[in-house]
Amino acid sequence: MKKNRLIPILLLRDGWLVQSKEFKRYQNLGNPITSVKRFSEWASDELIYLNISKTERHDLRRDDQGYPNRSSFKEIIKDVSKVTFMPITVGGRIRTKEDIREYLTLGADKVSINTKALEDKEFISLAAKEFGSQCIVISMDVKVVDGQYAVMSKGGTERTQYQPEEWAKIVETQGAGEILLNSINRDGQQTGFDIELIKKVSASVKIPVIACGGAGEWSHFAEVFRKTKADAVAAANIFQYIDQSVYLAKKYLYDNGYNVRPPDLLINI
Repeated sequence: MKKNRLIPILLLRDGWLVQSKEFKRYQNLGNPITSVKRFSEWASDELIYLNISKTERHDLRRDDQGYPNRSSFKEIIKDVSKVTFMPITVGGRIRTKEDIREYLTLGADKVSINTKALEDKEFISLAAKEFGSQCIVISMDVKVVDGQYAVMSKGGTERTQYQPEEWAKIVETQGAGEILLNSINRDGQQTGFDIELIKKVSASVKIPVIACGGAGEWSHFAEVFRKTKADAVAAANIFQYIDQSVYLAKKYLYDNGYNVRPPDLLINI
């Protein structure tokens, strides 16, 4: 039986790793490479690295820490790929097949596409045919608007015509291999995942769904696996603030009988 996965998400904004709340409030967390090393050592199943910058500026503005400043997200991903033992999904500002090719060449295993797919759903098909469906993850940002779920575009700022289940079926038909489902309302709130939303989307497609948005304790991960058909849970903030976080989350799930890989550390505690 296929194992359920735990996936840390790293958000990069203007060169810094950041904490996000509702896609609009950000707090700097630090260097974009250090966290990758930790998550790899804590035996994360995978890693999702998203560039949410509004500009092309990637500068830590700190020359006293001994870390090199990089001028582009692609340079950062090249650095990241050298220090990790886990599969990496890279997303943010992907507009062309050449962008995908470059990230895969630099060490990414998959790419996450959002706005470009909404603007041109045929791009999903073209990318899947060129690189394989297993490489193509569609990131779906969902917000409650006027009491209804709506798929959002451009970093959660523009409402689209699609409802989540509708868009999920379309991207599956177009050849996407996986869906990253983000709840904007739950982002950074630590109150638990939007179970209703995850149920709707994961039940509407056969491809894997990664649930994201709202994790505040390990039991929130368990709730997703217990109540929905999601294949994986992802989180950003909670994994940043607890030492050995991924190991501890996986241990909680494993000890409680959930279908995850046995917890392990790649370093000595």
